[in-house]
Amino acid sequence: MVKTNSKPAAALATTMLIAALSAVFLVAGCATKERVVVKEKTVVVEQPTVRVVPAALREERGAAPGPGWGWVAGHWKWEGNDWVWVRGKWVHQVVSPMPPVIVEQVVVAPSPRHHWVPGHWVWNTDRNEWFWVKGHWHG
Repeated sequence: MVKTNSKPAAALATTMLIAALSAVFLVAGCATKERVVVKEKTVVVEQPTVRVVPAALREERGAAPGPGWGWVAGHWKWEGNDWVWVRGKWVHQVVSPMPPVIVEQVVVAPSPRHHWVPGHWVWNTDRNEWFWVKGHWHG
């Protein structure tokens, strides 16, 4: 039968108990009875005023004036302080359909009095093609 010396085990247990109690008292000494108020920054999520592009107007285009003519669909264009309808027209060339709207990121408004004008396609008569006008703040 092997005898174990229980004195080192008892000494180790006592040392561990003293260390644990010391840690508890040290942590308790760090506690404060003062109320601590944590102030967080208020985050304001801005809901910008958007001047939405109106729905397209219905237009009767009739028959093409002749072979080789293409229809430029009517569309809304931002002019000055409002949307203006640009009537559809026949042009003597092949016309591609208006491309899909480009989704743009709306940045923070320069001031509360500004409103967002979304990007939109307009027909460029000089180049005979659709041109994207980027969204912008207006105010």
